[in-house]
This record gives sequence, structure tokens and C-alpha cells, in this order.
Amino acid sequence: MLKLLVMSTLYPNLAQPRHGIFVETRLRQLMASHPVEAVVVAPVPWFPFSDKRFPRYVDSRNIPMVEERHGVTIYHPRYLVIPKIGMLLTPLFLALAFLWQMLAIKRTGYNFDLVDGHYYYPDGVGIALISRLFKVPFTVTARGTDINLIPAYRLPRKMILWAASKAAASITVCAALKDEMAKIGAVKEKINVLRNGVNLELFHPQDRDKCRDKWGIKGKTLLSVGHLIERKGHHLVVAAMRDLPDCNLLIAGDGEEQDALNVLVKQHGLEQRVRFLGALDQNQLSEVYSAVDVMVLASSREGWANVLLESMACGTPVVATNIWGTPEVVATAEAGLLVPERTSGSIAKTVANLFQEYPDREATRRYAELFSWEETCNKLYALLNGLSEANLRKDGSATVEKI
Repeated sequence: MLKLLVMSTLYPNLAQPRHGIFVETRLRQLMASHPVEAVVVAPVPWFPFSDKRFPRYVDSRNIPMVEERHGVTIYHPRYLVIPKIGMLLTPLFLALAFLWQMLAIKRTGYNFDLVDGHYYYPDGVGIALISRLFKVPFTVTARGTDINLIPAYRLPRKMILWAASKAAASITVCAALKDEMAKIGAVKEKINVLRNGVNLELFHPQDRDKCRDKWGIKGKTLLSVGHLIERKGHHLVVAAMRDLPDCNLLIAGDGEEQDALNVLVKQHGLEQRVRFLGALDQNQLSEVYSAVDVMVLASSREGWANVLLESMACGTPVVATNIWGTPEVVATAEAGLLVPERTSGSIAKTVANLFQEYPDREATRRYAELFSWEETCNKLYALLNGLSEANLRKDGSATVEKI
């Protein structure tokens, strides 16, 4: 039995059930298909003041110190954050939270074989800072902005490369991120591409008419999914509606751009054609995917966008900006179309083109079936188990050193 300690600030919790759900999904799929046991350490930010200007940190106070999800124990130690000016200090504060919790877990008798980290900055750097205290290897999975955005800053880039040099292996969710890691200086031979899969049982075509009735959907309808933040591009999809007069738009998600998007909808006179659904759980998303005609993703940066595969698995083709790992997902006409330029006009034109040669929804589903979790989990288990066994052969044990 391979015993993992999964470590990341990206993991769902009682107050944020969709936060980092892609990390939880991979773990659940791995545990369901291979002899793997896991405990999760998912630190949450702590801010000493109840200041409503920083709602994220205030809301984190509602997250329990320990909880259980789907049979997995999750610890939520706190780490200090200093809003706006603490970027360079966060890896250190995170390392202290990781260390305290790892020692506490050791005392419970859970002797983990390997640390499975997610997101290189600050999480991966924090793990690397305390890794020498434990005779177990660690891996870090790069997922998007940790590689395609944060390394633009000189010191974080140096810390990321240092952490990658200490990791037993790096994992990326698409080939584009592997290439970028190598470009900034990471050792390419240590980087493994293991794409996310899609849960084909959860996301599947449902009765279209019933779903449309339930969600009040009529006529041609687009769907934009994701946190309401600038880089997700919801504002571009809203603006594109001016050139798509025969279409309606649903927006699923919540976040800091909610008020700005409401203003934009009113400015364009789209109140009757744009509707906000708020944050939806995965079962609700499956229904909405099945009901709409096109899922539009206008992001400026993505590693591997799970929402694309979720939509396709429900039979709904996509229109997505041509960025990072997205061309690896939207690779055939059955999947949908890529937007050549990240502008509202280009989005509108691409949506119109898709409707002109709309793919068969059953063919879209069949395409999504090529992205099951089976292959990814087999390769992931082989990698992690191999690293663990190699470490045992080298050291003879996997115990914490005296501190």
C-alpha cells in the first residue's frame, strides 16, 4: 500500500467545496484504482484582522482545523498572510504550517512514503524548504499560473527552479507547461506530463429537454464557467453577446468581478439575455452542460481546463481561447473550435462559425471518452510508487529525522 501525504493550499473544504476540486478528483481517482492511502494537508490563510476589504481571509476562519471528505482526512493548519506585500514571505509561512502538521501526523502513526504536492508557488517552494527534514521524496504538480505567470517575477522564478531541483519529479497537466518549465530552466528529464481526466460517470449527457425546462433555458444558449475573475474572460463573453443577437448566455461561478460584470451587462442592455447562476456543484453543472448549446472559455491563462472536458462529456462542444494546454484538449472538430484572438469580436465570430457547422453531440461525447482517468492514474501510480520504492532501497526507511 502506497501511503501519500498530499500537500497543497488547493483543496476543497467545508466553506469552499469547489476550491481546488481538481486536486481532490485526481486523488480520489487514484485511490479508487490503485492500492493507495492518503492524508491531506491543505493549509488555509490566516489574517489577524477581521477586515472586510480582505473577504477571502476573513471567510477562511469558517474552515475547520480538520475534516473528512470521501473517506480522506484533511488537515487545515493556518499560515500567516500579509495582503498585497507578503508574496515573497508566503513560502516561508507555508513551510512552517506544513512542518507543524507533518510532525503532528507522524505522531498519529501515519508514516507516509511520499509527499504529493500541488502548485509550485508558494506551495512547492514551501514543501521544498522542509523536505530535507524528512527521508521521503516529494513531487510537485504544476497546474497553470504557477508556471505561466508567476515566473515573470525574478525571485519567485528562482525559488520555483530551486524547488524543482529538490523535487524527485515534477508533473505538469499539459505539454505546454512542461515546455515552459524547461524554457525557464527546469530539468526537462524530471518533468512528467500527466493530464487531468474527466469523470465520465458524473459528467454525461442527460435528458436535454428536462434539463432545459429545469434551468429555464430557451433558444440558443451559451455557458461561461469559472471564478468571476478577470483572467477567466467572462467580460469578453458578455461583450460578445452584442454580436450574437440570437443567443442567450448563462454564467456559472462567483467571485470578485460579480459587480463589474453586472454593470457591463446593463451597459450593453443585455439584462434579458444574460443570467448569473452563481457557484454550482458538479451535479448541477452536468445538468447545465447538457442543456446549453456551447460552453465558452475565454481565459487568458489555463494549464488544463477541466471545464472543457466536462462540457464535452455532456455532449456540448466548446469555444475556447487558443492558450497553453487548451489546444491539447480542443483538438478536433467534434470537440469545438479555438478562438484565434482573445477579443469579444473573435469570440462572437467563432461561436457563429461553430453553429454553422455544429458537431454531432454524440460525437462530442465520444471524443471526451478518450480522456478517461484510467491511463493517467496508471502512469501516476507507476511514477509515485517507483519513487517511493527507490527511496526505500536507498535509505532503508522513510522516517523523520531528529530535529
